[in-house]
Amino acid sequence: MNGKLKELPVQKNGEYSAQVESLTHDGLGVARVEGFPVFLSNALPQEEVLFSPTLMKKNFAFGRVVDILKESPQRVTPLCPIYKQCGGCQLQHLAYPAQLEEKQQLVASHLARIGKLDAQLVLPTIGMEEPWRYRNKTQVPFGKDELGNVVAGFYKRRSHEIMDMGECLIQTEITDAIVRTVKELSQEFGIEPYDESSMTGIIRHLVVRIGFKTGEIMVTFVTKGKKFPYKDEVIERLLKEYKNIKSIAQNINLKATNVIFGDETRILYGEPYIYDELDGIRFAISPRSFYQINPIQTEILYKKAVEFAGLTGNEIVFDAYCGIGTITLFLARHAKKVYGVEIVPEAIADAHSNARLNGVENVQFEVGKSEAVIPKWLKEGIIPDVIVVDPPRKGCEKSLLEAFIEVAPKRIVYVSCDSSTLARDLAILAEGGYEVQAVQPVDMFPQTNHIENVALLTRV
Repeated sequence: MNGKLKELPVQKNGEYSAQVESLTHDGLGVARVEGFPVFLSNALPQEEVLFSPTLMKKNFAFGRVVDILKESPQRVTPLCPIYKQCGGCQLQHLAYPAQLEEKQQLVASHLARIGKLDAQLVLPTIGMEEPWRYRNKTQVPFGKDELGNVVAGFYKRRSHEIMDMGECLIQTEITDAIVRTVKELSQEFGIEPYDESSMTGIIRHLVVRIGFKTGEIMVTFVTKGKKFPYKDEVIERLLKEYKNIKSIAQNINLKATNVIFGDETRILYGEPYIYDELDGIRFAISPRSFYQINPIQTEILYKKAVEFAGLTGNEIVFDAYCGIGTITLFLARHAKKVYGVEIVPEAIADAHSNARLNGVENVQFEVGKSEAVIPKWLKEGIIPDVIVVDPPRKGCEKSLLEAFIEVAPKRIVYVSCDSSTLARDLAILAEGGYEVQAVQPVDMFPQTNHIENVALLTRV
């Protein structure tokens, strides 16, 4: 192995200079030495940097910037004091207008390289007027530092070491305060945080959700087991300090896993839901509900999906991966009827509740896999004019895309949180007789490398 590494144009811990060419989908700068790529954090396109490789692979390396020899005019000083150590954000050192341009270019690159589609179909990214304090949910792991103090925050970059934080500038101030209070209570009462190496301790994660329109707050403690010492004292203090807390829950996760939630959730105080609104539509949100993180941009994203759907009030619409019915209810205001399908039973239960909550009757929800339920609907004679799909990061199963092509709706609206799988799936649909009209990036996650998209396809 060492012999092979010596043949590479760079060596671990050596120092090299190069110009940064571009950013990866993870927000890392790409520099090359004799064609060999090295991925660098805290590096921007067009910068000349002195860097040192820290992790060697056969075809690439990761490294750190030792010095910036020529700085990008788009470089800014990050507002967060722990930005360079924390792994929560990746782009705070890049001016926000440039972040939007980089995200558009990333989507365009994926469309061209993976989908073999025209990069000019990608529209300019829709950004935020105020790209800070936008998250309505935080979920932070708890642990201890080397001195035995309770810590809570995001993991350090490329590690499982918790970076203790006093505040996070993409979360709400009240969320930050609640996290600090729970840390203090844990320290005061000796409630042990979870240690993943020994699988001991009580608190694994704290999850705080807030309704931006209603101000209602839900606090969920994810615990190693059913035991929760000083539970009553903790609840009393939280309710005393934060009057808008409407629900406190305990989720029990017994598994040795990186997945945050376990299967059992208990309501310790208040209701099993809090409420929020998107464009006048009211939603009940439970501890494990999927609900978009950025409500301001979610309204823009969903309105764009409705616009792309081109509804006149006479259409039958399928909403694949409907979750708790968020997009479904947006569509229902403009369609004859909308059918939603989702594999998670609890989400469908929430979708039914949300439809009733808003007095919406022209919707029908069903539990199951989209690739199984949609063909069943077709056999029942339910033929959609429009299909809207919002899959997880891995994209759609090929069988589901083939079902779309077979039913041949006039329009397909594809909402995506991963532009690489979006590009792959758009190529399959294009081969099946659809033409991609436009891809609209919407910046749901400022200061990070993530980008949401909504694409319109029409039947050729």
